[in-house]
Amino acid sequence: MKILILNGSPHQHGDTSKMIAMFKETAEKTGHEVTVFNVCRMNIGGCIACEYCHGKGKGNCIQKDEMQEIYACLRDTNMLVLASPIYYHGLSGQLKCVIDRFYSVLYPNAPESLRKVAMFLSSGDPNMYDGARFSYDGDFLDYLGLEGSGIITNHDEDYLNEIKKLAEAL
Repeated sequence: MKILILNGSPHQHGDTSKMIAMFKETAEKTGHEVTVFNVCRMNIGGCIACEYCHGKGKGNCIQKDEMQEIYACLRDTNMLVLASPIYYHGLSGQLKCVIDRFYSVLYPNAPESLRKVAMFLSSGDPNMYDGARFSYDGDFLDYLGLEGSGIITNHDEDYLNEIKKLAEAL
């Protein structure tokens, strides 16, 4: 299985990075191909709502920035993992920007290869996940019809082991 992880954390050694490392290591040990993009270190502009992608662009965004690397990987990925700290009750702005840019390639339908989604979240407060859960449920499960592999937070009991189990079960 090809797995795409989008790391929405600017911290190289925080909880989000630990979660990603555990998942990546375990998934690769069980034979999966894992690609991680640190979106906070990439030059990705926000969607400009020009609709070029749904007209002349035929699914291609008019902006030529580092989002092109993510688009190329997304075309044949089987599972998407969104990993982010919680900022103002939701995903980090950098990750949200990438999700907004999915409009060109995931609207009205995701590529046939993309079947699963999971979310890894970290926060200093165990009650701050509602905004991210809303995006997971609405954007990825309901709208795109992806199979949910779950949301794991740094407040879940033994969360790194839960991530390891998730990767082993793929």
